Amino acid sequence: MFTKSNRLIALLLAVVLVLTGCGATTAASSSQAASSAVQSSSQPAEAQFPVTITDALGRTVTIEAEPERIVSGYYITSSMLIALGLKDKAVGIEAKADTRPIYALAAPDMLELPNVGTAKEFDLEGCAALEPNLVILPVKLKDSAAALEQLGITVVAVNPENVEQLYDTIEMIGAATGTTERAQKLIDFSKERYTMLEELAKLEEKPNIYLGGNASLLSTAGAKMYQNSMIEAAGGVNVAAELEDSYWAEVSYEQLLAWNPDVIVLAPGATYTVADVLADPQLSGVKAVTNGAVYQMPQAIEAWDSPVPSTVLGSLWLASVLHPQEYKPEQFVNDTAAYYDEFCGVSINQSLLA
Repeated sequence: MFTKSNRLIALLLAVVLVLTGCGATTAASSSQAASSAVQSSSQPAEAQFPVTITDALGRTVTIEAEPERIVSGYYITSSMLIALGLKDKAVGIEAKADTRPIYALAAPDMLELPNVGTAKEFDLEGCAALEPNLVILPVKLKDSAAALEQLGITVVAVNPENVEQLYDTIEMIGAATGTTERAQKLIDFSKERYTMLEELAKLEEKPNIYLGGNASLLSTAGAKMYQNSMIEAAGGVNVAAELEDSYWAEVSYEQLLAWNPDVIVLAPGATYTVADVLADPQLSGVKAVTNGAVYQMPQAIEAWDSPVPSTVLGSLWLASVLHPQEYKPEQFVNDTAAYYDEFCGVSINQSLLA
């Protein structure tokens, strides 16, 4: 085992190797879909180790033994650790964990864990010092993944940018941690609800939806954003689907007035309120404002407008708002309670869903 001083020396050497392109792990393009198929197909449902998977960078990764010390550098996979019953094996997580209510609700001990920074400022040395035997990172940290591998640390890269990639990621982490049965239950929960929502997509009347971003009402999500699929799954039409931006796009009041949405939805974590929108004189001619059809997505548990394991609840909530006769608000409450009871071990107070 490395001593601390040896680890730091090795770490510096690893970073040099990464920057010079030496010793790099053979990888396919990051757009390659992740496959969590265990290459030894004769293994039982709960895989025996070693297990070999292909991650979201196309890298072949072998996990020699069941991981007992896991670092997650991404909030989506940190939530996944909770849902897969692995929270007690986490030894480090991403920065700003205190901004994510799910940790306080379902895994308060995770708030006390060392943080390994962000995708923009990842703490390579701090991560290595935790002596993890599995590190989970987003694909944008591929250089950090390579440096950690030079230290002999097993790293899996993930890229859950849509629902199918989320399923791939859940399967991959399930295989890597010996929790494949629980991973399948998590996926099945989501697929069953999306199948039910498919009936709403067949409705002739689909409300036009405008989704306001976190920082400003005048930032929104186009067709390439994950939030677009959330709206469509709920039986709505995203008025901003014509936008080609792959991140939150800035629009003008004139554009919002021209779209004239039936419903305005504020993303979780919005720094403004429903009252602010309703009182804005520049929006007085917008149908949603005139009819009082402005809603705040629940934000006291998780950001369901992103591909976290519970993301289907975002579409379910929106469906209960747009089509309360076809999907009753009471059913949304029941589905939400069922998810958090089964996968997080917590009872959800209905006030958290307001």
